[in-house]
Amino acid sequence: MIRINEVKFDIKEPFGKPQIISKILKKTGLKSDQLIDFQIVRESIDARKGLNFSYVIDIRTTKESFLLKKGFKEAPKPFEPIHLRLQIGATGANQHRPIVVGMGPAGLFAALQLAYAGLNPVVLEMGEPVEHRKITVDRFWKEGHLNPKSNVQFGEGGAGAFSDGKLTTRIKDPRIEFVIDELIKAGAPEEIRYQNKPHIGTDLLCDVVKQLRLKIISLGGEVHFNSEVVALKVDNDHVEVIVENGLTYQTNAMILAIGHSARGLFEVLEQMGMALEQKPFAMGVRIEHPQVLIDAVQYGEDRKSSRLGAAEYKLTHGTSNGRSVYSFCMCPGGKVVGSASEERHLVVNGMSYHARDLENANSALLVNIMPEDFPSKEVLAGVTYQRTLERKAFLAGGGGYKAPTQKLSDFMAEKQCFDKDAVVAYYKQFDIDYEKVMSRYNITYEPETVETDLTTVLPAFMKEALVEAIVRFGRIIPGFDDPRIKITAVESRSSSPVRIIRNPEQYHSISHEMIYPCGEGAGYAGGITSSAVDGVKVAEAIIMKKKVQIV
Repeated sequence: MIRINEVKFDIKEPFGKPQIISKILKKTGLKSDQLIDFQIVRESIDARKGLNFSYVIDIRTTKESFLLKKGFKEAPKPFEPIHLRLQIGATGANQHRPIVVGMGPAGLFAALQLAYAGLNPVVLEMGEPVEHRKITVDRFWKEGHLNPKSNVQFGEGGAGAFSDGKLTTRIKDPRIEFVIDELIKAGAPEEIRYQNKPHIGTDLLCDVVKQLRLKIISLGGEVHFNSEVVALKVDNDHVEVIVENGLTYQTNAMILAIGHSARGLFEVLEQMGMALEQKPFAMGVRIEHPQVLIDAVQYGEDRKSSRLGAAEYKLTHGTSNGRSVYSFCMCPGGKVVGSASEERHLVVNGMSYHARDLENANSALLVNIMPEDFPSKEVLAGVTYQRTLERKAFLAGGGGYKAPTQKLSDFMAEKQCFDKDAVVAYYKQFDIDYEKVMSRYNITYEPETVETDLTTVLPAFMKEALVEAIVRFGRIIPGFDDPRIKITAVESRSSSPVRIIRNPEQYHSISHEMIYPCGEGAGYAGGITSSAVDGVKVAEAIIMKKKVQIV
C-alpha cells in the first residue's frame, strides 16, 4: 500500500469514486489499469484559500516500486489486535471467566476483545439493554419519570449512547483503528473511518451498541442486564462479585468499566479499601444558539453546501480569577436533554442525531473544578460537590426535573456589552436576517424549563468565570452573548471526580491485583473513543496474563 497525501477537492467539485480515482491518477502519474483499489484514511478541511477538502488516501497498485522511486511513502501497516496475534482458544476459557462490570464504551470493547480471544467474558450491566433503555429515557424526557437504574447515564452503551456519538479524541493510539473497524462492522457509517470530526449520532449509535452486544454473545460471552453490583469480596485467588438480584460470580480477573456516574459503586470501592484519589473535573451550564449563525461564522458563503453539514465550534478562555472556561461536547443541530441519574437531582447534557438537522447548536460551558474546591479531603468529596449543585438545580427548577434557565441579559447584568448593530451587520453579509432568526429562537430542553436566577445554583466563582468567558466568546462568534440567549443548569457530569489508581503497566488496581479499572469512571479516558481504547488495553493485559497461566 502507498499513502497519498493532500488529494484536494474544492467544495463545489463533484465528489465520488470516479472523481477520487481521477485525482489519484493525476497526482501519481498512474494509468487507470495500474490502480487496484484505494481507501480514504483521513479527511480535513483546508480553509487557507477558500474551503477545500484535503484527503489522505492509501492505494494498492501494480506500480508500487515506481511510486516509491518518485518519493511516495509506504502506508503504515494496519493495527493487528492482540487476539489475532495471541489466540487462547477454548483451553481454560471457562475456568475463572473474566467479568466486566459496566457496558459503556470501555466495557463493551473490553468484553469484545476478551471474547475474540476465547475467554468467554461475563458482562454485568446495572441498566437495561439499549432498545429498552431508549424507551425509558424517552419517557423521562417527555414526562419526567426517572428510573435511577436505567437512564442517560446508566444502561447498555453508557452515557455516550445518548449524546452525539462523537468519536474525536486527542489520544494517539493504534487501537483506535480496531475500535473504528468494529463500530463500522456493527453498522456505523463508513465515513467515520476518515472524517476529521467523526460522529455517529444517538439514533444510529443505539443499534450499533446492540450489534456489538450480539457479537460478544456470538463469540461465547454472556451479558446480564438489570444486574447492579452491590458488593465485592476479595480472597487470595478470586473476587466474588455480588449482584443485587442475589446472584454471585467468581473470577480472578474483573474489569471495572463503571462510568463517571457510578456513585454507588464508588462508595462500595471506598468501603473495601480500594486505592482511590480525588481528581479535577469541570461543571457549568448548557448554552444554545441558532445553528444557522454558527454555520455562517465557520463556513461563510459556503455554509449551504450539502457536504459541510452543521458547523461546530471549540472555545476556551483563561479568566482573571485563574479559572479555565471551555466549550465541551458541542452538539451541532442538536438539543439539550435531561441526564439525571439520582432522584431529586437535576443534570443537563447535549445530544445530536446523525443528521444534526435541528434548529439549535448547543454546548456545555464548563469551569474547571480542583480538589481544593471540594468540601473536604474525603476521596469522594467531588461527588458530594456534584450532588450539591445538582440538588440546587432540581430545587431551582421547582421539581419534576424541570430545568432552571436564565437569559444572558439577567445572568450577565452590568457586564453585558453586546453590540446589536454590529452583529446584525455581520450576518447581513451572508444574507441572514439576524433579528428574524432570533425571533424564532427557543431552547430545547424537555420536559420543561423554569426562568430563575442561576446564582441560586452556581457558586460565585463559577458565575464570575462564565460571565467573563461569554463576553470573550461574543467577540469570536458574533451574537454568542446576545442578551436573549439562554443558559440551562447544571452540567455536572463531564468527567469523573475520582480516579481508581492502577498499575501503569499491568493496568490492575494497585491495591487489588485481580481488579482492572478502566474508562471514564476510573479516571483514565474522556469520550467514547478513548474509553473504548482503554477497555481494549485492559483486556489485552488480561489476555496476556491468561495466556501465561494456561501455557
